Amino acid sequence: MKLFGKKEPVQKETGNEAIKVLGGGCASCHALEDAAKAALEELGLPQEVGHITDFAQIAACGVVQTPALMVDGQVVSSGRVLTKEEAKTLIEKARAQA
Repeated sequence: MKLFGKKEPVQKETGNEAIKVLGGGCASCHALEDAAKAALEELGLPQEVGHITDFAQIAACGVVQTPALMVDGQVVSSGRVLTKEEAKTLIEKARAQA
């Protein structure tokens, strides 16, 4: 960490633009990612899940509690770890509305 000088860039987003997990990278975030990947596999969709770890960006999305799941730019769940079936239902519902 440098006190004076150029700041190191903060990792803000990675991976797929369609499905994202919002959170700091804790065990709950990883569990939500696993559930989302399993749901995507059952739906026959690519199993790529992006991450937003910057808390300023997370707050800008309107999320107060993490982990959160975002599908196509819409936050569909926050503050809890979803099961595979819950994630699958929310992904299907969000895709149907789009």
